Amino acid sequence: MNRTERIALLTLFPILLLACSVGWAGSQGGTTVGGIPVFALLVGVAFLVQWVVFVVAYLRQTDRYFDITGSITYLSVVGCAAALRPTLSGRSLLLLALVAVWALRLGTYLFRRVRRAGKDKRFDDIRPSFVRFLSVWTLQGLWVTLTVGAALAAMTSRTDRELGFLAGLGAAVWACGFAVESVADFQKSRFRANAENQGRFIQTGVWAWSRHPNYFGEIAVWLGIALIALPALRGWQYVTLVSPVFVTLLLTKVSGIPMLEKRADAKWGGQEDYEDYKRRTPVLLPRPPRRGGRSM
Repeated sequence: MNRTERIALLTLFPILLLACSVGWAGSQGGTTVGGIPVFALLVGVAFLVQWVVFVVAYLRQTDRYFDITGSITYLSVVGCAAALRPTLSGRSLLLLALVAVWALRLGTYLFRRVRRAGKDKRFDDIRPSFVRFLSVWTLQGLWVTLTVGAALAAMTSRTDRELGFLAGLGAAVWACGFAVESVADFQKSRFRANAENQGRFIQTGVWAWSRHPNYFGEIAVWLGIALIALPALRGWQYVTLVSPVFVTLLLTKVSGIPMLEKRADAKWGGQEDYEDYKRRTPVLLPRPPRRGGRSM
């Protein structure tokens, strides 16, 4: 086992410790089945799904199942949360619908993208290593747990209120984020499908308003979910509101924007049109194109 694999192995422990902590916090004030907190049970399901599919993916040395498994996991945990409740409140039904619609749309898009490409280049160095590949799948289990945690805590909570202002606001924020993310993915997919755009970067449509509009949409989606869930949370369940904070930090500071900006700078840095695009277009928060830029 080389140094990189040892590091990957060591990362499994904090990942699982954090997941257990969130599982405990989200379970406080929640429903149980056979004496087991439903929230904690669903956290276990999130990781179990990853590990089962990981075995198949490792044996076949493929990453085609990775993104679609993430979506299936979201659908599985919210579906189980709904199934394990004798009755569903309006809030639970709303959260179930919004998470399911988001997961189906994004999962289908990502699966089609990797199928067209044949593989995901991010995994080229990771796929052959059992430990490193396992750590990535385990990390996805944590990703699901932290992002959907607020929704699951609200759906499994013994406390609830009638849908009110926050639910309406959250639904509006979710709808805005879902629309921006969907349009951004569609426009980029169509752009890449055009052979004339090979080797070029997209700077039209919503991409003229933001260099990463899909990430803005993703953050807004989970902020909306958190707002809807908030009135049903109590005590330690508030820990699950880390969801939009986690998504924001990960996409803006770790694996999202920094990685893509570095890759884009290496590919197009120094080109006049690219440097101009960077000057006039915000990194994340959309705004109308400045004078001289391209409009939608």
